[in-house]
Amino acid sequence: MLDSQITYPKKIIILGGGTAGWMTAALLSKKWSSKGTCISLIESETIGTVGVGEGSTPKMRKFFDSLNISEKKWMPECNATYKCGIRFPNWSTRSGYESYYHPFFSQHDDSTVRAFFQNTTLRSRNFNVYAHPDAFFISNFLAKKKFAPLPHSSTSYSTDYAYHFDASLIGAYLNQFSQAEGVKRIIDTVTRVNQNCTGDIVSVQTIDHGILEGDFFIDCTGFAGVLINKTLNVPFIPYTDSLFNDSAVAIPTPLEAEEGLPSETISKAMKHGWAWKIPLTNRFGNGYVYSSQFTDKDDAELELRSHLGIDNDNVEARHLKMRVGRTELCWARNCLAVGLSQGFIEPLEATALMVVQETVELFMDTYTSVGNTEKARQSVNEKINLIFDGIRNYVQMHYKLNTRSDTPYWIENRQNKNLSEDMQSILNVWDKGGDLLGELREQSSRLVYSPTSWYCILAGMGRFPSRPKKPKPKMQHYSAEEASSYCKSMMSHFGDHKETLNKK
Repeated sequence: MLDSQITYPKKIIILGGGTAGWMTAALLSKKWSSKGTCISLIESETIGTVGVGEGSTPKMRKFFDSLNISEKKWMPECNATYKCGIRFPNWSTRSGYESYYHPFFSQHDDSTVRAFFQNTTLRSRNFNVYAHPDAFFISNFLAKKKFAPLPHSSTSYSTDYAYHFDASLIGAYLNQFSQAEGVKRIIDTVTRVNQNCTGDIVSVQTIDHGILEGDFFIDCTGFAGVLINKTLNVPFIPYTDSLFNDSAVAIPTPLEAEEGLPSETISKAMKHGWAWKIPLTNRFGNGYVYSSQFTDKDDAELELRSHLGIDNDNVEARHLKMRVGRTELCWARNCLAVGLSQGFIEPLEATALMVVQETVELFMDTYTSVGNTEKARQSVNEKINLIFDGIRNYVQMHYKLNTRSDTPYWIENRQNKNLSEDMQSILNVWDKGGDLLGELREQSSRLVYSPTSWYCILAGMGRFPSRPKKPKPKMQHYSAEEASSYCKSMMSHFGDHKETLNKK
């Protein structure tokens, strides 16, 4: 269908602000304001934002690029730092595999990635070769030295990266940007949602502005799901049988001024979940994601305070409950659910805002192609559901591969048999020393994470045969020293993280 044949919504109402709401407003206004679409965002001052996530995936770089917003503009406003990857200490008890690093990759990693694949394939087939991922990726060495992933301007070398930021500040920044692009912000509280005889939403009743009509509605009301769940009755599909965590407690701490500014997220395994540590330019964001089936909020807070070395109550802790899972449909009738209203997977891999971006961009692209049709809705829903399920699989694999036995939480996660067919196939092929790359290619249409990420998690957690044999004399394999030496040689292209940010 030609763009000239598409009837764009004349009035879009976004219900709910926060990061998801203002990301949606920014993307829609940039692309559709020229189509004659008027966009309003209704948010209530009485409803706070969750703001758990303070990290992103590399996809967020494309988000700001699409808005023509440079890092120099937005990063200082949001206390943002660079993110080279995520480190996972204490998930495994296997000797030599107590911690591993999930890197972001670049084209310059090709030679070391091939070496890593070769060694891990041999190791999974019971040959005693070095296969821990940390030695093979430049990103890991950048993070260890607290370097920024930005190369010096004098070199053509580049590497992928993401960001850390204050979620509330990024919402405020996009709020200002969106209003400058023509989005109308309405401070009010919705008391009723009105539908027509076919079930489409036609308006919302507010306290101060009366009835506000729209052609299309975006649900950014968080876990409440006011439009998608409570009005349109779209079912919510929980992931509780595969992901046990449903709660979090967060506490900020000061930066360690003399120790430099880290450029990685730390996700450290604890007794009943894991603790994050995220560096911002003005503080560390810390939190503990846990399962309320295995501990309560008071004990979780005490454990986090002990972990952080904060024994007093002067620093307030913020407790959060999480609805983990997804809606059956994110696009129903004339409503699109975005952010926590459409679903949430715990922040272990910092995917929440990536899904927001993916959803809105896919919605706009599909709408531009075929309009608000059943075909469009079905296409978007199928693709977004695959993304949620794919992320769930990768996140659950962290728990399935753990080797801790200090608490029932870790034992039950490891023994959990509620695995998707895709996860089970990956483990079966890997454990039998089969063609993992071939299996991942078979699943490519359903995968969110690259084959390199899957190899990293399996090898990084030490999931190998227990008694490996010596490699055959002429069998090609690579030493850790050789790979590390190459990665270290690339450090000259980069500089200190804090100094790099100060130059912006």
